[in-house]
Amino acid sequence: MKFPKTTKRYCPFCKKHTEQKISQVSSGHKRSALKRGSIERARKRGRGRGFGNLGKWGSKPAITKWKRKTKTTKKTNLLYTCQVCKKSRGQKKGKRTGKVQIEVKGESKGESKGGKYTINK
Repeated sequence: MKFPKTTKRYCPFCKKHTEQKISQVSSGHKRSALKRGSIERARKRGRGRGFGNLGKWGSKPAITKWKRKTKTTKKTNLLYTCQVCKKSRGQKKGKRTGKVQIEVKGESKGESKGGKYTINK
């Protein structure tokens, strides 16, 4: 989905409509799957404990490899920064899209800022 680089929105800090810059929020650092809480929880549930036959936890369920386990797209997470007071606000509700493109208005993929034609030397 394509978004313009700037847009006019209401800024609650300035209390008026201002020009706002759109940027994408980075996902940040992710922790590994088995961190403190999940290891303790697994122990309380009886997993990863003791010796011998694992019983209920020793076997896997029937094949479900044909079923999709995760979503194929993510929701947009945009940040709007006011050009007047420089304060930022996050997007209220994201749309589910495969790819987010933030581009200058009126500029297509093939064209550069200089114009449509290029000079070959």
